[in-house]
Order: sequence, then structure tokens, then C-alpha cells
Amino acid sequence: MPETRVQLPAAAGERFEVFLNGVPQQAGRDFRREGNELVFERPLAREGQLGFLRWLSLFLGVAGTYRQNDSVDVVYQVGGRRHVASGLPLR
Repeated sequence: MPETRVQLPAAAGERFEVFLNGVPQQAGRDFRREGNELVFERPLAREGQLGFLRWLSLFLGVAGTYRQNDSVDVVYQVGGRRHVASGLPLR
């Protein structure tokens, strides 16, 4: 079964919130933690770079972009201050 791994920020500690495409995720249901990584039981992907012709068609309004473009964000606290690690790399 394909899975996707995301490296947690070093300062995240044990208490943090996880969002996938802006939607809150629950540990044990949507992902699991293995060491300093989050493991999602499904494939997640980034859209990547747009080529010139694709960019031009978007600019001219000829076509849109419908590729999968997932974003994982982690919210955590350090020293009483809230930090957000946004758009973490997917593996």
C-alpha cells in the first residue's frame, strides 16, 4: 500500500496539530507518527513546476490546472509562541 512520509520540524516536540490541504488531521485515523516522521497511508503529491506551454495556457485562460497538489502543515508551540511549518516536503 503506498504511503507518504513527512519530516516533522525538530522543535515540534510531542504536541502539535497537523493539517492536510487546510483540513485538520487526527493521529491514528489520518496519519501515524514514526519517530520524527508523519506517515500517511495514502499517496500525497505536489504539482511541481509548470512548463512554458502549460503556464501560457493558464495565462491565456485556455486551460486550468487539475493536478494533485497536497500541502501538509504542522502547528506547534516553542517557548509559548505558536509556529507554523507550512508546505512540508513529501516523501
